[in-house]
Amino acid sequence: MGNLIWHEYARYVSITASAYAVWASFFALFYRKFFWDFVTGILRDPGGLQPSNSDAIFITLIVKFPVIPIFTAIIALINLSIENPLPLLKGSSIQRSLVVRVVVLTFQAVLAVLFYQGTNVTLWSLVAIFCYVRAIALGEQMAEAKGNRGSGGRA
Repeated sequence: MGNLIWHEYARYVSITASAYAVWASFFALFYRKFFWDFVTGILRDPGGLQPSNSDAIFITLIVKFPVIPIFTAIIALINLSIENPLPLLKGSSIQRSLVVRVVVLTFQAVLAVLFYQGTNVTLWSLVAIFCYVRAIALGEQMAEAKGNRGSGGRA
């Protein structure tokens, strides 16, 4: 049996979470709901659960003008371009940095937890963050692929 390479496992989880974040953000444009309205919401007989006045900023940024889902989709696309590198980023220090990935995933998780469709994104982003932190603690580094430069994929 081999050893678990934490940053590779985290990379796969992060790709899955980010792809789901793009889908959830797109879905949140059509079905807008502030997830945490049940915490301070008011239960009314005709009308059901209604958010309180203290949630007005979230209702504005998620329900009326879906700014938070759009920012979540942008951050998820940035994370996907780092995790599955664009040709522009391939081999760069941004693509090899595990700390940058943790920071981007943290922003993704914080924004995604606010709207209803993004709760699973947050959970899987936190799993990926934990795995990246574990990889950093173990001293794992992403190796630069110098051995296959210029080979064009030929064996």
